[in-house]
Amino acid sequence: MSTHALAAASAVLLLAGCGATEEQTAPEAVAPITQQSELLAACQDTEELAEAAEHSCHHAEYGPFESVTAAQFGGPSFVDVSAAHTAYNVTLPAIAYQQWTLGYAGSVIFTPEESTEYAFLTSGYRAVRIVNAATNEEVGQECRYNVPEEVCGSLRTAVTADLEGGIDYRVDFVAVVPQAATFLLIIEEIGHGGH
Repeated sequence: MSTHALAAASAVLLLAGCGATEEQTAPEAVAPITQQSELLAACQDTEELAEAAEHSCHHAEYGPFESVTAAQFGGPSFVDVSAAHTAYNVTLPAIAYQQWTLGYAGSVIFTPEESTEYAFLTSGYRAVRIVNAATNEEVGQECRYNVPEEVCGSLRTAVTADLEGGIDYRVDFVAVVPQAATFLLIIEEIGHGGH
């Protein structure tokens, strides 16, 4: 196994603890690369998040849509997902060893227009890590929000983070088999209703 393949496979297993799968993995079998994501608390003030999810649901169902393939995990990313009110169909590159696909991992770039709190809403449960692209410093995520079915049937979960306008952020996603390589991503400002 090449060093790159070994590192990528390790990343899948290390980040995997950040997201739920249909079958829960034994805690000792998954060592997340960031405990922060694994232990991210549930959001307490969900009114603004529900509004953001409801607004995002419209885009999840009616678009506009854009399909992107994330950059390989661990490398530079130039795949931009900064367009407002856009539902991105993100495909993550496979992490494979011989004939087995272990999971999927990749990175995209998000550059917010203004400094505020953002929700990264996805159609499936994915491990998420947000990193300042210039400094490689991980951004602290505020909380995790499980989108209720009655709010939006197309989106499942969101993580929130305070971001600075004009800064490029690398957003890493990881999914472990049996999760799909492709998922829907919508990034929405929180508390700015009436878009």
